[in-house]
Amino acid sequence: MNTAALCHTRDVSGTHLITVGNKGRVVLPAPVRAAHGLVEGAHLVVLDSPSGIVLLTRDQLKLRVRHELAGLDLVADLLADRRAASAADDAP
Repeated sequence: MNTAALCHTRDVSGTHLITVGNKGRVVLPAPVRAAHGLVEGAHLVVLDSPSGIVLLTRDQLKLRVRHELAGLDLVADLLADRRAASAADDAP
């Protein structure tokens, strides 16, 4: 294995540059693994989003989804839709 593929550098913004190795393997830098409690066998979720690739732990994904849904009141939205449809049905 090419050891250069395992090297990484860190820039000032906290991002890390890593290289995709043999069979698509990537090595997360030790400081990243340590900061997020990632050990051998830990599971990560890969999101292929319009803005790029995102790696998250399952807990990080749960928090992200909860945060995105936090401002939504699905029941109120449904009731408003039903009321609007009912009003449209009652209109002459």
